[in-house]
Amino acid sequence: MKGYLKILLLFLLFTSFASCDKKELKENLKETVETILTDSVKSEDNDIITVIGVGDIMMGTTYPSSDLPPNDGRDIFNGVKNILEDADLTMGNLEGPFLNSGGTPKECLTPDRCYSFRVPERYGEYLKDAGFDYMSLANNHGFDMGIKGREATYRVLDDNEIGYSGTTDQPTTIIEVKGLKIGIAGFAPNRGTMNINNKELVEKTIKELKSECDLVYVFFHGGAEGAGAQNVPRRNEVFLEENRGDVYEFAHLVIDAGADVVFGSGPHVTRAVEIYKDRFIAYSLGNFSTYGKFSLAGPQGIAPIIKVFMKKNGEFIKAEVTSVKQVRRGFPVVDETEAVLKTIIRLTKTDFRDGNLEFEGNVLRKK
Repeated sequence: MKGYLKILLLFLLFTSFASCDKKELKENLKETVETILTDSVKSEDNDIITVIGVGDIMMGTTYPSSDLPPNDGRDIFNGVKNILEDADLTMGNLEGPFLNSGGTPKECLTPDRCYSFRVPERYGEYLKDAGFDYMSLANNHGFDMGIKGREATYRVLDDNEIGYSGTTDQPTTIIEVKGLKIGIAGFAPNRGTMNINNKELVEKTIKELKSECDLVYVFFHGGAEGAGAQNVPRRNEVFLEENRGDVYEFAHLVIDAGADVVFGSGPHVTRAVEIYKDRFIAYSLGNFSTYGKFSLAGPQGIAPIIKVFMKKNGEFIKAEVTSVKQVRRGFPVVDETEAVLKTIIRLTKTDFRDGNLEFEGNVLRKK
C-alpha cells in the first residue's frame, strides 16, 4: 500500500504542475492526499478485528449484607472506560448474579470458604455504559443465588444488550461484528456451567460453533487460586477439593477445534500468555473489578486489559497490554508502574521458554 501511494502521489504532483498554479496545486494535493490516506486507514481497519478481554468482575453485593461501592458504583469503571470502549468487542467474567432480593444461596464443598454474591440489577447498566459487549457466566459464582438469580442475570444482560454464555442452558452466543459472526463459548468446572473437564463436550461445542460462525472466542474459568498459582503447570489443578482442569490442555484443545482467541480467569492472579497455531491465549486475566470479599494483596490487586488484534480469519497480529490496579476496593485504574505487564513478561518467559512471542513495550508480537 505504501508503494502504491508514493507512485500515485508522484503522478498527481506531475499532472498538477502541468495544469495548475501553485496555490491551486497545493490545495488539490492536500485534498487528494487526505482522501487517499483516510480511505486507506478505513480499509485497513476494516480488515482487522479487535477484542478486549478483562478478568473477574464483581461490582458489589447485597448478600449476606449490603457491601456496595461509593456513589452506588456508578463511576466504578470511569478510570478505564475510554480503553474498554476502544475495541470491536469487549469481554469480561461476571462473578455473581444480578438479583435485587431473594434467591437461594449456593452450597459448597468447603462451607467455611463459601462465598455467595448478589449484585443489584441496576449494576448491569454500568457494564453497558463502560463498553462491555459480553460477559462469561461460566464460573463458581454464576449460580450463587440459584435459578432465580440466573434468570434475573439473563434478563438484565438481555435488557442491556450484553451477550453471555457458558451455562448449560446458554452454552454459546453469537455476536455480529463488522459483518462477521463471532461465536463465544464459556467453560468452567462448576455446577450449571459447560464442563471444562469434559473434553468431548468441549470439542463438540467449539466445532459446532465454528461451523456457524466466522470466528470463535472462548472464555474459561479454571486453575488453582491465589498468589501461589501464577504459573501454568500443564496438569490438572485441584483447589478446595474441586478439579479445576488442565487449562493448558484445554486451551490447545479449543484452538485445535476451531477457536481463534482464548481468555482465562479463575486463579484471581494474572498468568502467562501464549501463541498457539497463530491464535492468542491468556491463561488468566486476574481480578479486574472486585468490590467485596476478594483479596487484593500483591499480585491479586493487579490485572491487565488485553486488546488482541487479529485478521478476519482469526490469525493473530499483535496484542496490547494496559496495566491496571484496583483502588478503593474494586475501582480499576491505569497502573503507571506497569506492574502486571512486568508480571506477564516474567511468567511468559518462565512458562513458555520456547514460545514465539516477543515484547516491545506493552505490545506483544510474534517473533
